[in-house]
Amino acid sequence: MKTICWNARSINTQGSLERLQSLKKIHHTSIIAILEPFADKNHINNYRIMLNMDNAISNDNGKIWLFWTNDITYTLTECDAQQITGVIKHDAFVEKFIFSVIYAKCKDQLRRPLWDRMLHISTDNVPWCTIGDFNVITSTEEKKGGVPYNMNKSLEFISVIEACGLVDLGYSGQHFTWCNQRAEQARVWKRLDRAMVNDKWLEIMPQTNISHLPYVGSDHTPLLMEMTVNDNQGIKYFKFLHCWVDNDSFMDTVTSCWNKEVHGNPMWRWHQKIKKLTTTLSAWSKKEFGDIYSKVKEFEERVKVVEDELINNNTETNRQNLHYINTTYIKYLKLEEGILKQKTQLQWFKEGDANTKYFHALMRGRRRRLFIHKICNSADEWVQWDSNIATAACEHF
Repeated sequence: MKTICWNARSINTQGSLERLQSLKKIHHTSIIAILEPFADKNHINNYRIMLNMDNAISNDNGKIWLFWTNDITYTLTECDAQQITGVIKHDAFVEKFIFSVIYAKCKDQLRRPLWDRMLHISTDNVPWCTIGDFNVITSTEEKKGGVPYNMNKSLEFISVIEACGLVDLGYSGQHFTWCNQRAEQARVWKRLDRAMVNDKWLEIMPQTNISHLPYVGSDHTPLLMEMTVNDNQGIKYFKFLHCWVDNDSFMDTVTSCWNKEVHGNPMWRWHQKIKKLTTTLSAWSKKEFGDIYSKVKEFEERVKVVEDELINNNTETNRQNLHYINTTYIKYLKLEEGILKQKTQLQWFKEGDANTKYFHALMRGRRRRLFIHKICNSADEWVQWDSNIATAACEHF
């Protein structure tokens, strides 16, 4: 499924409509989002017909137009001056997902209602993608030219991204998405447009990719988003967890496994011992720790139950039981935080700063970067999707 999101800065000038019609034919898009169409929203159906789309909706101020085809089912959930959010169902995807199209205000204080809505949407435990013009950057590298950028302007946006557990999908193509089109010395470029997704989205669609298309017909570049479900779960490799060494039975388990006799040359013996040790430690970890994430949820519920029991029956036994449950719960919380920090390779979080949602999103983001999204073949043609990439690689080698 493909989506185009573009701040067209008027759909009626500089060939913007013709460009959209061409992009629709080339990429066979299911969704088109137009920001700042600068046209009467009462005429949106006329443009729907010209774009060969089946359905259309506008937000109240007419700054966001959304078109979609009948191969998806779209249910509007909320709409305001800076966003349109709805639930999408497509035959290619098992799960429904939330899709938010954003056109943020230019001034910091005016964007705050949008940040509040994003924080609210993030509480839903379903795949979520937010795409559009956020009118703010996240680092000084996302601006070129003009006066030096004051990062204080971006702190609220960065905080919202972290609180929502969102990960930037990145892009292929040119780095910036907006240019003021002024003369050489006054020209400024920024990356104002982006797509971000939550952890649930990366679970089912880690190969989602964004392309920055050329500037033609606007001072913003169109974003082309291509979504595909990853059916191949890949090989799960052994990973040593740092928390294991703190367990009293760890060294005995390692020593017992390593001392088992293996025959053959030294390299063969070493290989077999390592192979056996990884299997042994994996089984030992399941027995000693179980599923850490499930344990955290389980003990959180148990704490609630035991607290109620103590309130209803304040006895020494119930007090000791609550103390034990709290201690065990804290142990699993620390284990979970340690595992997530290790998997995301973050060293800079201070004690007490753990944001589990953000950790999970970063972990999925790192895994996503391991995917090969596109390759260029010997004919200088870009090839994408797993089966096509595999075929091209076999033909080359």
